[in-house]
Amino acid sequence: METIQTSAGPIAYTDTGGTGPTIVLLHGMLMDGSLWDDTVGALARGHRCIVPTLPMGAHQVPARPAADLSLPGLARVVTDLLAALDLHDVTLVGNDTGGALAQLVVAAGAPRVSRLVLASCEAFDNVPPGLTGRTLALTGLLPPRLFGLFMEQMRLRALRRLPIAFGWLTRRGDAHTARWIRPVLRDQAIRRDATRMLRAIRADREVLNREAVPRLSAFDGPALILWARGDRVMPPAHGRRLASLLPHARLVEVDDTATLIPLDQPDVFAAAVAEFVRAEELIG
Repeated sequence: METIQTSAGPIAYTDTGGTGPTIVLLHGMLMDGSLWDDTVGALARGHRCIVPTLPMGAHQVPARPAADLSLPGLARVVTDLLAALDLHDVTLVGNDTGGALAQLVVAAGAPRVSRLVLASCEAFDNVPPGLTGRTLALTGLLPPRLFGLFMEQMRLRALRRLPIAFGWLTRRGDAHTARWIRPVLRDQAIRRDATRMLRAIRADREVLNREAVPRLSAFDGPALILWARGDRVMPPAHGRRLASLLPHARLVEVDDTATLIPLDQPDVFAAAVAEFVRAEELIG
């Protein structure tokens, strides 16, 4: 794990290195970069994979007190990361809230991003997303100490598996979700960051409709839309709408998975991304 300075403070990230095409992978709220462990394990042989852990509630190092932890603010952190690492010709991949950030990054211009992969993510008016996101956003209204007490209940697997928690997000990734809640349980500063992020997201529910949707059609790079068939948090109709909105997009629906496809179907996810990047490299 390495760290780099951004507008929000130090960001931890992993970098597999190598000379293959560069892929940057973004996680969702109350998650960390381990979302991508198995996917990166399958991709790393032929690609340089960079996975940041953003200040979204499962990070280890607190953000700066004045850091903007809204979705546009977090998207700027991603842009900072791409610039600080001097990355070019990037394939930007986002799942869950990471997909919302990826949309905002490319909508803002993003000359360093050549290809886009959006996987079962917030889109259009689905902010916060579904019952799961709305419940988490409501808990963010609590003072950080009380938010921590609420999250203490997530130590119990039966509660983590409820639809208001992680139950509709993953079918097979409970070990990851148990790990993701630990930082907010042990660190007051991380609880502060988490509640600030959740409040900012809840306060601006039209951010994607306002900032991303009108500009996505201007993204002229290839795009892959990977969506969980029957997703109960991110409507599959949104995947189809994104595929029609982006000029050079292809839609792939994935079976036997919930929203977090990298946890439930990492090999399928990795194969689809590798095929997408390889095909576009050949065309380019």
